[in-house]
Amino acid sequence: MIIKKIADELQVGQHQIQAAVTLLDGGATVPFIARYRKEATDGLDDIQLRALEQRLGYLREMQERMGVILKSIDDQGKLTDQLKAQITSAENKTELEDLYLPYKPKRRTKGQIAIEAGLEPLADALFGNQDLVPEQAAQAYIDDANGIADEKAALEGAKFILMERFAEDATLLQKIRRYLLKNAHIRSTVQKGKEKEGAKYSDYFSHSEKVSAIPSHRALAMFRGRNEGILQVNLDADPNSEEGVRSSHCEQIIAEHLNLRFSGKAGDAWLASTVQWTWKVKIHLHMETEIFGTVREKAETEAIEVFARNLNDLLMAAPAGAKVTMGLDPGLRTGVKVAIVDTTGKVLSTNTIFPHAPQNLWDKAQRTLLQLCKQHKVQLVSIGNGTGSRETDKLVAELMKANPELGLKKIVVSEAGASVYSASELASKEFPDMDVSLRGAVSIARRLQDPLAELVKIEPKAIGVGQYQHDVSQSHLGKSLERVIEDCVNAVGVDLNTASAALLSHVSGLNRTLAQNIVMFRDQHGAFKQRQELLKVERLGPKAFEQAAGFLRIVNGANPLDKSAVHPEAYPVVNAIVDTTACAVNDLIGNVEVLKALNPNDYTNQEFGLPTVTDIIKELEKPGRDPRPEFKTATFKDGVEKISDLVPGMILEGVVSNVANFGAFVDVGVHQDGLVHISAMTNKFISDPREVVKAGDIVKVKVLEVDESRKRIAFTMRLDESPSSSAQRKSEPAKPSAKQSKTRKPDRSRNPSARNQSGNAAMGNAFADAFAKAKKK
Repeated sequence: MIIKKIADELQVGQHQIQAAVTLLDGGATVPFIARYRKEATDGLDDIQLRALEQRLGYLREMQERMGVILKSIDDQGKLTDQLKAQITSAENKTELEDLYLPYKPKRRTKGQIAIEAGLEPLADALFGNQDLVPEQAAQAYIDDANGIADEKAALEGAKFILMERFAEDATLLQKIRRYLLKNAHIRSTVQKGKEKEGAKYSDYFSHSEKVSAIPSHRALAMFRGRNEGILQVNLDADPNSEEGVRSSHCEQIIAEHLNLRFSGKAGDAWLASTVQWTWKVKIHLHMETEIFGTVREKAETEAIEVFARNLNDLLMAAPAGAKVTMGLDPGLRTGVKVAIVDTTGKVLSTNTIFPHAPQNLWDKAQRTLLQLCKQHKVQLVSIGNGTGSRETDKLVAELMKANPELGLKKIVVSEAGASVYSASELASKEFPDMDVSLRGAVSIARRLQDPLAELVKIEPKAIGVGQYQHDVSQSHLGKSLERVIEDCVNAVGVDLNTASAALLSHVSGLNRTLAQNIVMFRDQHGAFKQRQELLKVERLGPKAFEQAAGFLRIVNGANPLDKSAVHPEAYPVVNAIVDTTACAVNDLIGNVEVLKALNPNDYTNQEFGLPTVTDIIKELEKPGRDPRPEFKTATFKDGVEKISDLVPGMILEGVVSNVANFGAFVDVGVHQDGLVHISAMTNKFISDPREVVKAGDIVKVKVLEVDESRKRIAFTMRLDESPSSSAQRKSEPAKPSAKQSKTRKPDRSRNPSARNQSGNAAMGNAFADAFAKAKKK
């Protein structure tokens, strides 16, 4: 059943899903299956496989829960064939729990106490016959021995019995849930006396937004405000109600579901109050909790997806490559930390200079940098973007201008997470004798050479590309980011002889222990000469080798194929090509003319199908090709170093540091990222900022507004837009389109107040009249 369901959802064959599930259950990773098992899955890609993996986990959890529920109800002797069929056909966990609700073991309730007191026949009688006079019918159930002192107590007990029965009706709950998810609003108000303390939540002091339309960032902000005691957040079931509608639409749904009609009969008032109590006392709070949970879950999912996409873009950013690099971790009072690494990332030298206040040893700092650059033949200078960044950037610019023969290039990079890495256990093991402050400079240098190799050492949440990452499920966030890192690392491939244990641990089939064992083996025996030597590593068996080998590269090894993405298991295919072309492997690799002339079908067999052979030939054309883009840098404007230097209308070059659902943040070198709202990215409508930019992109922006006190900067990427027109557009009320301004009939399906003109309004008013009579009594 699970296989068919996933196949239908992904719109692929059941045999594809079954093959993928078998491989996943056997320990294969998504990157391995996507690249090296295309024949088995008939070409499922990594995106489909990730969706399959997540859905499989959900459905298996649901199936396990289903088994527990069926056993519980069966043990109670209440499992009918019809109920079993309903449970086994449930579409999701919510529906499953609705069906279980009447049978779920619970504390002794008022309704159960009333049943024990013998009041269930009274409840059934009043529900089944609206002509009965409740007070008269209740007199027969007065029983001091069971705590029923008078008819009022009897009627109250009967009411609790019906309320609990109605509130556990799975079909009714589904009707109310559908209505609320479509029409209800989340309403937030400020807690009395919290206006000053919660000023940052001022946008939500009196805010109402439709449940079905609220963006993830606003939902998470409201929930955070509630958790901090600033906001009160409620579910408004009737946001469009008018004076003419005197009852909640949800009460009408309950009455209609129960087939109750209020036409002045003796029992109408009592039943109307029972329905209203069912909604207000039982169902409303339950639904508010559930729907808030649904909204939060959806918002968290979106926030995690934003984080994952941004992390992917950052990890897959263009590497500067194997160049001697100087890393500068800026600081003012504590000085600028300096670290130089060679082409492989090995630390050559460290130092600390004090060019800025209060020491102001500018000339001495330049002499020190000049000496280091000449001594180690530095090619790139990587400058962290923290405090003192622009001042340090100016220092290097002067050095380059005075010494053009050095051929230096300088780049300002994000130093997010560098301090976290510096103090980590991993950094302590890597640099046990190095001062913590200098480790950050090493990280800044290395992340320019190869962002992926360095950033995998840092806790992803510390990299700063998330949206409300501290408000979401940390376990779900962690799993999602681990998947992103795994996909990125394996898409690029890893140099087996230079990779750190942190990087190796993300390779398909490897874990921290195996990665550390590989590094230890490398330290003891020297560089790996061929992939097969991996089998000599402690605890690395054939299964791990199968999963990992294709993603590990050996440059200048014994077998030239070991530097490619061709899996060792497929080397016989290459040997067959060598035999038919009479070209040695070395001559075959990169020989586009010969490779283009090959017919992949000539080399397929029972073990290797057309997709694998085609991939092998493509890989031989460009062995170990890097999927990351070409390295480019942004140039920050001279003289624009702090937020007070910004002037509306100024056009600047910057780097996209973060992308959210509502826009993108851009770093222009003033120590405060500015926002390009989604509406200011392009002249055409877009629903996702990633249609235009991604983290790491270099863009040109125009300054629209600067709020120095709140440290807020508004940019536009529409360079023909003027700041004045932007401000005017914000101040003017939105004009309805010609289509919107036309007179139209009210949408009665969405707006309860519009139902005043329909037959349902009469039913609602009759319901309210009946309840009003009950209150008078």
